[in-house]
Amino acid sequence: MEDIEYILLKYAKIIDHYILERLTGTPEELYNAALHLIKAGGKRLRPTLTLLVARLLGGVEAESRATPLAAAVEISHNFTLIHDDIMDRDDYRRGVPTVHRLWGESWAILAGDLLHAYAYKFVVNSVEYGLGKSESHEAMKILTTAGIKVSRGQAYDLLFEKKWDIRVIDYLDMVHHKTGAMLEASAKLGAVAARASSDIVELMGQYGGLLGVAFQIRDDYLGVFGDPGKTGKPIYSDLRRGKKTLLVLYTLSKASQEDREFIIKTLSPDTAKSEEDIARIAQLIKEYKADIEAMNLARVYVERAKEIVSELRGVVDENSRNILLRLADYVVSREK
Repeated sequence: MEDIEYILLKYAKIIDHYILERLTGTPEELYNAALHLIKAGGKRLRPTLTLLVARLLGGVEAESRATPLAAAVEISHNFTLIHDDIMDRDDYRRGVPTVHRLWGESWAILAGDLLHAYAYKFVVNSVEYGLGKSESHEAMKILTTAGIKVSRGQAYDLLFEKKWDIRVIDYLDMVHHKTGAMLEASAKLGAVAARASSDIVELMGQYGGLLGVAFQIRDDYLGVFGDPGKTGKPIYSDLRRGKKTLLVLYTLSKASQEDREFIIKTLSPDTAKSEEDIARIAQLIKEYKADIEAMNLARVYVERAKEIVSELRGVVDENSRNILLRLADYVVSREK
């Protein structure tokens, strides 16, 4: 039985080869900036989901048809990361300096724009891999819808920076757009490449979307308590940026008035954040067990995703369903 880490590594090689072979041009500065984060590594979870769903539903031929779509998903994701790093003023990602830090904001914006354009070019080119024109059109609709949702999610995230009356349901809606939408699209694209029925395409989309929310909650956890050597980000990176993650929201909902005021003051944009104050907030998250509550919610989403997998009986074999189940577990157990 294939290990999830092995599957991710295997598909990462396929996707990286496809992208690096085709994403070339001049000026060199632009293409070097665009490829910077891709060459730095990453989990490749989104394109893996596309290729995996295609293979499980339609075999190796579907997997081959899905390759351009998986590449489109990956560079779309990297496009959002480059722009996200500019907005969040992040200096590091995947253990390397961010694009805007190395090339400046203007080049970083252009690099993101280039990746965005290439994503649609790859979808158009999918007909050369055996995808029908109607399927390619459907793939374009899926990717476009995801792009709109991600932009809305990012906008909600920006609006949260000025608010403190954020409910957990508001956070989950933001995450569903910002992170869940692209994983939803990833799974749908794999199903389209497998020429699955519209019902199965939607079902796989639900699976991907649920994984996306669980994935982001785990990311929130790792952003505070993850090992920097594994995550590629400095310790307490989310707290330094004043991010209102699920861990922070749960802590605020349980904290004493004194602790609540301390958290709000420390995480406010205009406040200079000392290492001691940031470490104190991380300690409060633990004291109020917000980390446990957040991960429990992530597992709820994983269990919902697993329930969807159970609906695939008669569509895919038991081994294939087990892979999807293990992928769901991986999302909330990963260390990077």
